[in-house]
Amino acid sequence: MFEGLTGRLQEAFKKLRGKGKLTEADIEEALREVRVALLEADVNYKVVKKFTEDVKVRAIGQEVLQSLTPAQQVVKIVNEEMISLMGSTSNKINTSTDGVTVIALAGLQGSGKTTAAGKLARRFIHEGRNPLLVAADIYRPAAITQLQVLGKSINVPVFTMGSDVSPVKICQEAVDYATKNGNDPVIIDTAGRLHIDEQLMWEMREIKRQVKPTEILFVADAMTGQDAVNVAKEFNDALDIDGVILTKLDGDARGGAALSIKAVTGKPIKFVGVGEKLDALEEFHPDRMASRILGMGDVLTLIEKAEAFIDEEKARELEKKIAEHRGLTLDDFLDQLQQLKKMGSLEQLVEMIPGLSGAGNLQIDESKLKQTEAIIRSMTIQERQNPRILNGSRRVRISKGSGMTVQDVNMVLKQFDQMNRMVKQFTETGKKGKKFKRRFSFPFMN
Repeated sequence: MFEGLTGRLQEAFKKLRGKGKLTEADIEEALREVRVALLEADVNYKVVKKFTEDVKVRAIGQEVLQSLTPAQQVVKIVNEEMISLMGSTSNKINTSTDGVTVIALAGLQGSGKTTAAGKLARRFIHEGRNPLLVAADIYRPAAITQLQVLGKSINVPVFTMGSDVSPVKICQEAVDYATKNGNDPVIIDTAGRLHIDEQLMWEMREIKRQVKPTEILFVADAMTGQDAVNVAKEFNDALDIDGVILTKLDGDARGGAALSIKAVTGKPIKFVGVGEKLDALEEFHPDRMASRILGMGDVLTLIEKAEAFIDEEKARELEKKIAEHRGLTLDDFLDQLQQLKKMGSLEQLVEMIPGLSGAGNLQIDESKLKQTEAIIRSMTIQERQNPRILNGSRRVRISKGSGMTVQDVNMVLKQFDQMNRMVKQFTETGKKGKKFKRRFSFPFMN
């Protein structure tokens, strides 16, 4: 995510860090590189111009030029201005104070509205709510079926009246149904449309006028960059949207849409899609996103993911085992790998770790997790509990059973041994060790 932009910005700041004192010329040169980096990232030209001017006004002031750490002050200013650019604070979904909350999704064809509807519904399920999905896209072949499949996978009902009823009528009936059956919120999947398609835009305006949605969220494909921003502006001009869901952010190496939408439309990004799975929808936090873009990691999101996916009972059992100085087993190792996989891709997790975010030379090989899992599963229960009995012939058998080489088996056992020594070392360091056990146990590092 934003790999190109992060690398360019880090290079610009690296030059500043090599200087004890900064002059206006130093700052202007760095900002020229920042400007080029943002333009290459497909950030709106007017946004870039204002952003760099705002940074310059603050950066050539006394807080930087007379600071003992001027380069750090410049980075701090860029970080603060970037947060301001993206909206300063996170924005949650508005809820209705009178009746059912209705959320209508609008956007272009192929932007990911139907999947976004499913992801939103899943979030509400985990919040203890009882959402209803509404199939109001009567034009795209199989759109209704797609929503029904998504709904079934997360056990959320889907309201449909087929493709022969007007979308406005479907939405009205859906709200009535939700009111009678205790469903809240109602999430409407509307038809994908081109912003120049006046008939479909009229239809969306009619849904707004007659159904009165609590929220209209524009769903934008982050990978389309400034096209997404321009279309968001046109939808906002026509519908006065309440916010944006930015999809496919995990595949966006530039970041132009994320940095431009709020400044151009005046409406906040509320959620971002960071993967294909239905759990890959995150609340948008401008401060965390700025930190990621600048290569400073995102510890808060990492902790939230850990708390959401790590099995608390297993974590307590593991902590007790460590506290009692009992040796860890390969079953423990396998459990940790499986929980790590639930948290998302390794590449995304590494981006959130300060110091590793934006490290272009760091190679992440997701297949290593699968190989390690295959090797451990090819062992007997006795071998997993007591790896010391793994002699040469056993290792050959395991390599054949897992489809790996003996060298691969040896590498997994070496990593396991390193992990055990690392856990022992952290246990002996008192408070530092306790924090390590409680949060992440022992992360898999390749």
